[in-house]
Amino acid sequence: MPKCTRQGCQKDYNEEENEQGACMYHSGAPKFHEGLKCWSCCDDINRPVLDFESFMTIPGCTPGVHTADTNLPVPKPVQTSGGPGSNLSTVRTDSSGKEVYSSSSSSAAGPSQQTTIITQPSSSAAPTPPPPVVEDEDDPEVKVESGSKCLRNGCKHLFVSDEESRGDGAQSTCVYHPMPPLFHEGSKGYLCCKRRVLEFDEFLKIEGCKTGKHLFVKKKRNPEASATEELVQCRIDHYQTPGQIRATVYAKKCDQDRSTITFESERVHLDLYLPDSKRCKRTLELYGPVNPTESSYTFYGTKVELLLVKQDTRSWNLLEKTNADLAGFQLTFGVGGRTGTVGGKELVLDEGNKAKP
Repeated sequence: MPKCTRQGCQKDYNEEENEQGACMYHSGAPKFHEGLKCWSCCDDINRPVLDFESFMTIPGCTPGVHTADTNLPVPKPVQTSGGPGSNLSTVRTDSSGKEVYSSSSSSAAGPSQQTTIITQPSSSAAPTPPPPVVEDEDDPEVKVESGSKCLRNGCKHLFVSDEESRGDGAQSTCVYHPMPPLFHEGSKGYLCCKRRVLEFDEFLKIEGCKTGKHLFVKKKRNPEASATEELVQCRIDHYQTPGQIRATVYAKKCDQDRSTITFESERVHLDLYLPDSKRCKRTLELYGPVNPTESSYTFYGTKVELLLVKQDTRSWNLLEKTNADLAGFQLTFGVGGRTGTVGGKELVLDEGNKAKP
């Protein structure tokens, strides 16, 4: 039987029973924003999800008829902007046929814009190697229904039997991507390999880069092995207004019940529990004093937002104190820069700093 090629359906169908309403598919485009994934045609019905596997299982919302046409018009993915300072990417093909991506902000910047770079002393220690990728294993003791799809990224194998899909035959070999997908400024790919594409349909066709066994039922890991805690660092961005500092801690799927955030007048203590026995424990030595009782925080699916209320209206050059020489480096209440500030256009100083030459 032919297989429907519409997004959200992908089912085998019989031409004699192919009538209006037999197919439920997505007529819109994929929509990605800060790690959340959904479809533009039903983002008000189906809630955005974090995992790519969950995104691929969002049921279709538009009734129609099945089709095996491989040349259907594909809506372009919706990549929402991150703010005034976000960059748009352009793509070109070099002489060797490789796709080259670049940011349009560098070409659009005028000669009057200047960037001050603070050089930090380099450490002689070797960089810490990334932790090894822990892959899920299939549990052969659990019975699998015929037609179940392999759970590994990039593999489209459907379960036939234990002998064919879990044995030593040719169909038991899985070609997949061991690491999660990566979506960045319109380009799409996987963290484990270098190929990047623009169209979502082409992304689904990227062949796996590793061979192994299929995964139909995830095997439960050893509780003692998973109890080992790993300390990690989370990226922090911020911007400011004359009275507030808004900082974003990119801690995805943070455990709200176990995590704690404590405010003091000159520091913020972060203790965030993350998935896979990871933990971010950090103290921010703030650049200026804040009001602990008025400051607050909010947990989201992909991040934690900190609202720091200043004790005065001075401008902060950085979020944290530093021993680096900041001569000539100032942040004004403008809209320029990735971590720039919003509000007024002039530097705001307290009485003590105003008296300085």
